[in-house]
Amino acid sequence: MKLDPTKMKDWQIAEAAEADMKPFVSLAKEMGLEEDELIPMGKQLGKVDFIKAMARLRGRPQGKYIDVTAITPTPLGEGKTTTSMGLIEGLGKIKKNVVGAIRQPSGGPTFNIKGSAAGGGLAQTIPLTAFSIRLTGDIDSITNAHNLAMVAVTSRLQHEANYSDESLAKRGLKRLDIDPSRVEMKWAMDFCAQALRNITIGKGGKMDGFEMESGFQITVSSEIMAILAVAKDLKDMRARMARIVVAYDKKGNEVTAADLDVDGAMTAWMTDAINPNLLQTVEGQPVFVHAGPFANIAIGQSSIIADELGTRLGDYHVTESGFGADIGFEKFWNLKCRFSGLVPNAVVLVATIRALKMHGGGPTVKPGLPLDAVYTKENLALLEKGCENLVAHIETIKKAGVRPVVCINSFYTDTKAEIAFVRKVAEANGALCALSEHWLKGGDGAIELAEAVVSACNEKNQFRFLYELDMPLGKRIETIAREVYGADGVTYSDTAAKKLKQYEADPDAAKLGTCMVKTHLSLSHDPDIKGRPKGWDLPISDILVYKGAGFLVPVAGAIKLMPGTCSDPAFRRIDVDVRTGKVQGLF
Repeated sequence: MKLDPTKMKDWQIAEAAEADMKPFVSLAKEMGLEEDELIPMGKQLGKVDFIKAMARLRGRPQGKYIDVTAITPTPLGEGKTTTSMGLIEGLGKIKKNVVGAIRQPSGGPTFNIKGSAAGGGLAQTIPLTAFSIRLTGDIDSITNAHNLAMVAVTSRLQHEANYSDESLAKRGLKRLDIDPSRVEMKWAMDFCAQALRNITIGKGGKMDGFEMESGFQITVSSEIMAILAVAKDLKDMRARMARIVVAYDKKGNEVTAADLDVDGAMTAWMTDAINPNLLQTVEGQPVFVHAGPFANIAIGQSSIIADELGTRLGDYHVTESGFGADIGFEKFWNLKCRFSGLVPNAVVLVATIRALKMHGGGPTVKPGLPLDAVYTKENLALLEKGCENLVAHIETIKKAGVRPVVCINSFYTDTKAEIAFVRKVAEANGALCALSEHWLKGGDGAIELAEAVVSACNEKNQFRFLYELDMPLGKRIETIAREVYGADGVTYSDTAAKKLKQYEADPDAAKLGTCMVKTHLSLSHDPDIKGRPKGWDLPISDILVYKGAGFLVPVAGAIKLMPGTCSDPAFRRIDVDVRTGKVQGLF
């Protein structure tokens, strides 16, 4: 069956491709895994036993390591995952042994407005339904591990309110004197449910819990999801679980998961989830799908574990960073690479003509509404102005000592003159550039991109971090703000200034990474400011602590850990064929 993205929806392409996809065991053996390293979960899906596989592969030379990032996107996204899948397929077309790794999608965006993040057209991850819904249960495990910590802290509050110190001691407990107004976590669920952001729990009598203000956060914002992304093995994960700051006591001291004696049980929920899932592109190349942390508040990367396996099983390993290079690549560069010890050989910067026109002053782009005609007709003036955003991201990647490869993610409305202009700007600013038509043509449409990436991988780079860990937190924040976002400086709220002083004086906190929080829709903190903003300061409103994941988290602007569902969510178009049981309508 000929797959035609101009006439078929993504789920229809996926369904047709799945009829010919490689069985899980065959795919795994083809990439060099052995039978006792596999955990099949049906014919087409399964996990890789990380401990067994790495015991055999650890001494093997590592393949070329490639990160895919993007310019500042429109709210529609600019096809980063589609490009990742297309690049993997393109490398396959030129006979390269390639493996990929991407994040698992959250149920919130999948059933809301963003879709499943499997890619699109002829550059997709399959099986689509399994990828988008449930997969192998990792997100459910994280939800349960997270909520177990909430059970531990809320039940402890109830018991300490109802029992004397003597009675607590008889139960093997000491009074933690937890401050109910400083419980740092919320309950977790993996949907966009704004009605649950702020709730009151424990209503009723003393047997019904401790009455207090609480709320819900989306599972992918959980620190446990971030831990899954950065943990190197089960021992490392177990130690990180113990360090999670669940609450503070009334004197301001940390109350950790270990203090609540819940860290071991939380880790017990994660013993299967730590093993990466193995899927494939529509053209049959292997793709690990593992972890899915928020890219604005957390690290926004697939797991270090997946990359450790991918770089040893493939001559080329393609991974992806969430959002634009100012957020996703900066965290890949200064956090993930520091934690993993892996160094990229190439970085792909995805750009679309559409997004560059928006950054040049084009009309507002809103999901669910038709694009203004300016985005489908040639307009070199808007494009030229918008390329300032492209140049900013090129410069960021070059500061890491790596030559970027700009991928022009092709739309059929792009004109030859527009494509030539973007190519000229990219090359003039020291990047390689390739046009890619992977959405329309799959791997055949990504050969130019694949060849450019191979060329970049063969160049010797001078990878370096933006800052060293002995740099004080305030200086790190300012360095990121100036060098990556283009700010003139940084300002602090009273709360943030107090915490900055506290963390800079704490030798343990000083060792933590710096995981910045800001909007993905602008280089600045303000999502309405497009292009390459000048003459502004980055306002830090708060600094959060994720000691388990190993981050201090400076917050620029307002953040919500629980997104909201829009008025026209994707779930309205998702259904099941009751004759076959197949899910329809995913995108």
